Amino acid sequence: MTMWTKQMRKQIWSALGRRRGFRSDAALEAINKAREERTQNVVLYNYPSFSGAFSALFAQLFHSRLHLPCLLLPFSSVTPFKVEDLYIEGLERVYLLDFLGPKGFADELSRRFKCHVIGFDHRKSVLAQITQDCPKEVTYYVDLEKSSSSAVYEYFSSKLSDTKSPDGKVASLLNPEDQDRLKMVLKYNEDADLRRWSLPNTNAFRVGLKEWRSKLNCITNPYMYEQLLEMSSIDLISKGNSYVSAHQSAASKLLDKVFKIRLGRGFYGECLAVRADGNSNLSDEIGMQLSLKSAAAGLRPIGAVIYSCRNNLKMCLRSTDSATDTSEIAKAYGGGGSQNSSSFIIRMDEYNQWHLANAS
Repeated sequence: MTMWTKQMRKQIWSALGRRRGFRSDAALEAINKAREERTQNVVLYNYPSFSGAFSALFAQLFHSRLHLPCLLLPFSSVTPFKVEDLYIEGLERVYLLDFLGPKGFADELSRRFKCHVIGFDHRKSVLAQITQDCPKEVTYYVDLEKSSSSAVYEYFSSKLSDTKSPDGKVASLLNPEDQDRLKMVLKYNEDADLRRWSLPNTNAFRVGLKEWRSKLNCITNPYMYEQLLEMSSIDLISKGNSYVSAHQSAASKLLDKVFKIRLGRGFYGECLAVRADGNSNLSDEIGMQLSLKSAAAGLRPIGAVIYSCRNNLKMCLRSTDSATDTSEIAKAYGGGGSQNSSSFIIRMDEYNQWHLANAS
C-alpha cells in the first residue's frame, strides 16, 4: 500500500467520524462493509424518487443475475454523500441513477478513484452540468424524452442480453410473469415524470404511488426490491382513484371558493388560488385542478393552494404545464421545489398585495 493511499484512508475515516452524527449509521456501515470486501461496483440512486428506486431495482437485478458484488445506496440531496465517503480500494464502476449529483461530482469521482462513472437523468436542468472537458471515463445518458427508470431498464437489459448462460440461453432482467406488468408501471411513471399526462389515469397512478415514498430507502427497507417487483399499475390506479374519491367532497367545496392572485404582485402574472386551511393534505389534488382551471380562464397554468402556517401563510404552487416553472417563483420568496411543484412561506402583508381583492 502506498503512502498516499494510507494517508487518504486516514483522512477519509476522520471525515466519516465527524459526519457520523448526521449521516445514516446503516449507510455508513454498508460502505464500511463494501470497503472491507473491496466491492467494485457502487450504485447511487436518487432518493426519494420513484424513477430512482425503479432504476436501483434494475441495477440490483443485473448484478444479482451475474453474481457481481454491488453496493446500492440512496442518495439524498438533503444530506448528500461526498466523494471521499465512497472511497473503496479497487472501485471500478459507479452508477448515478436518476441524478448526476452536485456539479462536478461525477468528474471528481472518476478522477480521484480512477473509476468509470455512468450517470442517468431526464431533466433539462442537468444539461448545464455536462462539460466538454469531463474525463473520458465519465458517461452521461440524458434523454429528455425518456424517464431515467426506462433508460436504466433498457441499459441493463441490453447489457444482460449480451451475456449468455452456459446452456446458451440469453438472460433476462425480469422474469416473464413480471415483465409486462412492470413495463406498464414504467410507462405510467414516465408519463408522470415527463409531465405528459397522456395515458388514462396517470394522475390516479401518481396519487397511488404516494404511500410508497417512505419505503424507497433500500438501507432501512430491505424489502424494497421485492415490493417494487410486485407493483401493478392497475392496483396503483385503483388506490389513487379511491384516495381522490375520498377527498373529492372536501376539494369540491374548496374549488367553489376560487379567486385570482397576482403572483409576485403581478411580476409573474396571475393565476387562480384557494385557501385550504385545515386541508393542506389536498394541496396536490387541488393545485393540479386549479392549474387546469387557471389555464382555461386565460391565466397562467398554475394553481395556488394557500393555508395558515404559524403567523404566516404557506403557498403551494402546482402546474400541469411542462413549460411552466413554479420553482422560479418559490425561490424568489425563499422557498423551493421542482418545476411543477413548489412552495414557500409568505408574510400576510405581502400576501395582501397578491390578493386581487386587496390589490391597489
